Amino acid sequence: MKRLLFAATLIAAVAPVLAADVGVSVSIGQPGFYGRLDIGGYPQPQLIYRQPMMIERVAADRPPIYLRVPPGHAKNWRKHCGKYNACGERVYFVQDNWYQRQYVPRYQEHQQGQRGDGREDDRGHNDGHGNKGDKGDKGDKGKK
Repeated sequence: MKRLLFAATLIAAVAPVLAADVGVSVSIGQPGFYGRLDIGGYPQPQLIYRQPMMIERVAADRPPIYLRVPPGHAKNWRKHCGKYNACGERVYFVQDNWYQRQYVPRYQEHQQGQRGDGREDDRGHNDGHGNKGDKGDKGDKGKK
């Protein structure tokens, strides 16, 4: 009985640690992305509040940051600022409508421009013999 109780306690203590290893990567433009936005070169953002939020004292020479956050995080910013590493920043919250209609399309256009013309995926491998992505069975050539 003691072993069973010890095993159950050990599993309960280790389970949260194991669950913390699960990582999810969500990038800008995908549903569920919340975080810092670089608004340089974008149209003036529509903001949730006209004044920036500040939880801790902020150095005046640092520029404010712009965030997209889930509903409710901006209202209760003191509780959520640590998740964004932004408690010591002047923070403007962008409206979701502006993010979806202005920021995401321009961001995606810019990303496509970085990859080329968008017709070919650059992740293929070229072995130098015109065989793009074909690894073949090169180890057996010449062997009989």
